[in-house]
Amino acid sequence: MKALVFDDFGGPEVLSVREIAEPERSKSAVIVRMKAIGLNFADVYRRKGNYHLVGDPPFILGYEGAGVIEYAGEDVHHVKAGDRVGFADVPHANAELVSVPADKLLPLPEGISFETAASVLLQGLTAQYLTHDSHPVKEGETILVHAAAGGVGQLLTQMIRMKGGQVIGLTSTNDKAAVAKQMGADHVFLYGSDWVDSIKDVTGGKGVDVVYESVGQTLMDSFRATKTGGTVVFFGMAGGDPEKIDPRMLMDTSKALIGGDLWNVLTTHEERTRRTAELFQWILSGEIHIKEPTLFSLENGADAHRLLESRKSSGKLLLIP
Repeated sequence: MKALVFDDFGGPEVLSVREIAEPERSKSAVIVRMKAIGLNFADVYRRKGNYHLVGDPPFILGYEGAGVIEYAGEDVHHVKAGDRVGFADVPHANAELVSVPADKLLPLPEGISFETAASVLLQGLTAQYLTHDSHPVKEGETILVHAAAGGVGQLLTQMIRMKGGQVIGLTSTNDKAAVAKQMGADHVFLYGSDWVDSIKDVTGGKGVDVVYESVGQTLMDSFRATKTGGTVVFFGMAGGDPEKIDPRMLMDTSKALIGGDLWNVLTTHEERTRRTAELFQWILSGEIHIKEPTLFSLENGADAHRLLESRKSSGKLLLIP
C-alpha cells in the first residue's frame, strides 16, 4: 500500500509517498481503507520532532480520518466490512489502509460524507467538550475565542452562539476576520492591535466572561481581557509557551484558570459514540456549518503541510489517498 512517510525530522520536504507493507490481519483487527485524512498542526509538530514518535523510521503521520472497513476479524462484532466509519485518534492515518482499534471506530450516518467526518471529528469534538465540560456556556455570556478563523475557532464560535452566548474573535488578518464573522462572531479584532483595550471598550469596561485560549503566549493578555470573576480555559499553545501564572493573581481577581484536554474526555467507546452522534446531528440539522475543506492528494502531502504552516488557510486541509 502507499503511505506518506518520512525518515528524518525536518520541513515538508522530508515527506514522500512510498510503498510499505499493509497492516497485519488478525482475529481482533479492523482495517479501514481511507477515503479522507485530516491534517492537523500536531502532524507538523511530529514531523519537526517537537512531539514524541514511537517506533523507528519510516514514520507515518496522521491521527484523524474516515473510510470504509475492508477487513474485520472474527472477534470483532459491532462493525463489519463495508461499514462507513471515522476516527479521531488513531496513529498512522496517512496511508491507504489503517489498522484501527474497534473501540475507536465511529459510525458515519447517512448525510455525513468522508470529507466532512475527516474535517470535523478532532476539532469538532474539541470544541464540543470545551463548551460543555471545561466551561458549560450559558446564555448571555460574552466569550473571547482565540484563532477564531481556525478549525476549532470556527466551531467554538458556532457552538457558543448555538448556546446563546456572544462571541468576540481574535484573528491575524482581515481576511480571517471576515471568516470569523461569517461563523457568527459579534466582534473581531486583530492580534496586531490593542485588542485587550478594544475588548474592554465593547464590554463596557468589564471584560469578557470567558476566554478560550489556544495560543499560549497570549495567556496573560487573556486574563487582562477577562472580567473580575471570569474564567480562562487553556487548551493549546500554538504560538509558544505561556508565562507562568502566579496563583495570587487568581486570588486577587477571583479569576479561574481551567485546563482542557480531549483525551481526558474520550475515555470509553460509549462516550466517543455519544459525543460524535451529537456533533453529527448538529451538522445534519444545520446548526453547525463546516467550511468546505481544501483537498490534496496523498502524493502532494508536503504541499498540504506547507499551506498549513503558512497559516494562510482558514478551513480544514484533507489528504485524499
